Amino acid sequence: MKAVILAGGYGTRISEESQYKPKPMVEIGEQPILWHIMKLYSHYGVNDFVICAGYKQHVIKEWFANYFLHTSDITFDFTQDNKIIVNDKHSEKWRVTVVDTGLRTMTGGRIKRIERYIDTDDFYLTYGDAVSNVDIAKLTDFHRAHGKCVTLTAVSLAQQKGILDIDGGNTVTSFREKSDDDGAIINGGYMICNKRIFDYLENDGTIFEQEPMRRLAAEGELKGYVHDGFWQCMDTQREKALLERLWESGEAPWKVWDK
Repeated sequence: MKAVILAGGYGTRISEESQYKPKPMVEIGEQPILWHIMKLYSHYGVNDFVICAGYKQHVIKEWFANYFLHTSDITFDFTQDNKIIVNDKHSEKWRVTVVDTGLRTMTGGRIKRIERYIDTDDFYLTYGDAVSNVDIAKLTDFHRAHGKCVTLTAVSLAQQKGILDIDGGNTVTSFREKSDDDGAIINGGYMICNKRIFDYLENDGTIFEQEPMRRLAAEGELKGYVHDGFWQCMDTQREKALLERLWESGEAPWKVWDK
């Protein structure tokens, strides 16, 4: 299965960083948060990625094009026709397709645009601005067991995200915006979608978190995998600083690939 990562938005709430680069390219521990997300998936054997780029999409493409330069020791030998030697290579088993899904395209429209790159019944889908230690293997087993169109990872956190009402069978019965009265079980991303999801997406103006999600919930086609471990988005400088502190402590909960 491929992992699709939404990485095309402006990131206006962290504009100190995103005026220069897409928010998924904002660094935590000298690596883009996009890299951290991909490392989690790779830990569970998911190494085929589709990146839905948009705003400053060239930054993402150039970063992957120069991955060896970013992660290895390099010798520039000017005595031998400007030869570049990559020493101590740090490679990944990744296949990465970066798709320019448009500058102003909404989330559902971005997903619709990458339909031609999905060649399996199911695919992973997440946002490019949140890290977690969610068990991707257990998430996958849960999705396959119920056979519904979409599984999302439900986390308990009072933030301005999509709010879920979940019944005893883990079916999401409603999907709505946060209100002041909510204690908040939210959509943490880290979703699995059946390719039937493309039937719920109309055009570039489709916002995935609105009509498609509400319709899925109304039809009983939306399940919530409840994750009680670590999850944190990076919407603000305060949240970025929190993730930096966790990373620098050597105890970043989402760094499962070294455990």
